[in-house]
Amino acid sequence: MSERVGFVGLGIMGQGMARNLMKAGYTVHVWNRTASKMAPLAAEGAHAAASPADVAAQCDIVVTCVSDTPDVEAVLLGEAGIIHGAKPGALVIDCSTISPQATRDFAAKLSEKSIRMVDAPVSGGSEGAARGTLTIMVGGADEDVERAKPVLQAMGKTITHIGEIGSGQVVKAVNQVLVVGNCLAMCEALLLAQAGGVDLQKTFDAISQGAAGSWMFTNRAPQIIRRDWRPGFTIALQQKDLRLVLDAADELGVPLPGTSLIFQLYRTLEARNLGLEGNHALVKALEYLSGIQVGAES
Repeated sequence: MSERVGFVGLGIMGQGMARNLMKAGYTVHVWNRTASKMAPLAAEGAHAAASPADVAAQCDIVVTCVSDTPDVEAVLLGEAGIIHGAKPGALVIDCSTISPQATRDFAAKLSEKSIRMVDAPVSGGSEGAARGTLTIMVGGADEDVERAKPVLQAMGKTITHIGEIGSGQVVKAVNQVLVVGNCLAMCEALLLAQAGGVDLQKTFDAISQGAAGSWMFTNRAPQIIRRDWRPGFTIALQQKDLRLVLDAADELGVPLPGTSLIFQLYRTLEARNLGLEGNHALVKALEYLSGIQVGAES
């Protein structure tokens, strides 16, 4: 591989994404705020770096995948940020989910140093990150997206260039409206099945392949039935994304009553310190309202 690739942010998504870059043949330089998360990848051949700037100094392309807008600002523009190590002509691919306007602002600051940027938020949960089957929504100049494509193709299956920088983040917000809407529909459906006394597994088998099916139902209903709250995506991160969605809707004057309700339901779970559970634990908010427990005894 001619381009040297770095990866900053080895969380629930980043671990699998970086690993898939290595599988594709890239020599990958990695950095994570919690250094211990670099160890498994280093054992597999990745090069652990001292800072985002250190990653950038050794790479032509740097992928970032961190939690929130301030985290992206820190790894891009902070004291030991990518901007201080990257050479002119380097490319940043930001796979985080953050504010579209902040994305445009960060790209402008990087451009002053002749560093290019595309926004490439991802969807597909930890499973998609591990399998290299993520959906990736990309914003940026045509030539930058073309250059990024081999890297994106190592991590994802459906890669769509939406438009100019920041547009990937807008479409990720649209994606999250559908994710949480499907999640609430799934949780309400399973609650109704439980209350109705029918076998949950047979209910799943009967409807998962029909018009009522969805990625959410296929991948998360079995977890709810087993009462397995391990996250493909955490409640805390889901709430961070919903804040971005509702901020965007507020700026545009768009009413999103369903999404607003789901945000408030998740807030009840955060109040019970369940933020690190999977986003499918939304069903617990309905359980608290109904007094009915869905699925197997925990």
